[in-house]
Amino acid sequence: MADQLVKEKIHPTSIISGFRIAQKEAVKYLQEEMTISTDDLGKDAIVNVAKTSMSSKIVGPDMNFFAEMVVDAMLAVKRVNSKGKVRYPVKHVNILKAHGGSGKESRFINGYALNACVASQLMVKELRNCKVACLDFNLMKSRMKMGVHLLVNDPEKLAALRQRESDITKERIEMILEAGATVILTTQGIDDMCLKYFVEAGAMAIRRVDKSDMKIIARATGATMCMTLANMEGEETFDAAMLGECEAVRQDRVCDDEFLVFEKPKAKSSASIILRGANDFMLDEMERSLHDSLCVVKRVLESKTAVPGGGACEAALSIYLENFATQLGSREQLAIAEFARALLVIPKTLAVNAALDATDLVAKLRAMHNASQTDPTRKDLKWIGLDLLEGKVRDSRAAGVLEPGMSKVKSIKFATEAAITILRIDDMIKMQQQQEQGNAYEEALRSGSING
Repeated sequence: MADQLVKEKIHPTSIISGFRIAQKEAVKYLQEEMTISTDDLGKDAIVNVAKTSMSSKIVGPDMNFFAEMVVDAMLAVKRVNSKGKVRYPVKHVNILKAHGGSGKESRFINGYALNACVASQLMVKELRNCKVACLDFNLMKSRMKMGVHLLVNDPEKLAALRQRESDITKERIEMILEAGATVILTTQGIDDMCLKYFVEAGAMAIRRVDKSDMKIIARATGATMCMTLANMEGEETFDAAMLGECEAVRQDRVCDDEFLVFEKPKAKSSASIILRGANDFMLDEMERSLHDSLCVVKRVLESKTAVPGGGACEAALSIYLENFATQLGSREQLAIAEFARALLVIPKTLAVNAALDATDLVAKLRAMHNASQTDPTRKDLKWIGLDLLEGKVRDSRAAGVLEPGMSKVKSIKFATEAAITILRIDDMIKMQQQQEQGNAYEEALRSGSING
């Protein structure tokens, strides 16, 4: 649209000014006329937003099932930050994948699921009212530093030294267990010889846990990540206040994979989704679809606003900006009119992708929105959008086709800024071709300094 205006000999400054006015008016109209408060519609509106984002993806046939799961997961990770604002962090929803089964065998877990298993098969597989210890050091057999073994010549002293090395790790494990820990997670290794102490105590030990998972578990259970047992006096201690709590920890088997599930952690709620599918490609695509829906639901829950989908917003803005442009008597009028015309690309593309007559559908859509803006008795027509399955126009709000209001506003702002940035680049940099240099004799002949 900017190229057409430039060809008509309109200065880029006027185009930029017109685009800025159009953006400001478009955002204002969206927020005042097209925005729907989700508080008025309840949870069903959130589910409809999730379904709208899934409708064109691989999980589209089962979008009713997955939309409920996504909304439950996001509501479970609700947080209130230090400023009192409600936040819904997507990264606290852990999505795990398991081969086999159909998509509808996927399940939501009210807790944090971890793709790991206990370090020994002799350990218990389920514990209730757990105390969780999160360690960031290994529980392997200790080794004396600086080659101390080379300085010991007496075999009996060497045997005592090796025994002491084993006892150091044993004392550390006993110290953690005596503090009340029943589930011990470490980001590093646990010696096979040391596992018997956990088995005898009836505790669960999990080794080589990913550090990002460990941080989320520690935050959810209220545990403190322990980097070392050393205190300020140079002694080794483990404070029971560093332990977290959760209602239950159990090990589940899903297909060929083992999962540890931390149910109902005490400090902060968390959520997990276990996806089932035929192969890796299917599961990866399902994960991307669910991640998109989680982000969409997050935007709606945080902003508490939604707008009608199906091209309703773009058609309404196009009509509004065209009428607004006629009120201006300056060069910006043409820029605003082109801005309004460009917005129709969205409904046209939707219709073309659905193999429908884009010209006919967009004309009907524009007629409806023009009537809503000119006739006060037909104001409800502003919710009209495209029904691509039936090939007609319909009320997007009543049909549950909703999108995040925040995303729509930011899309308009970012697109306008991108167009303005391109218009500001008005200098052309041209590289000269480098001529091949001949020898000195040929150059002299060309200059005429030497007679042929």
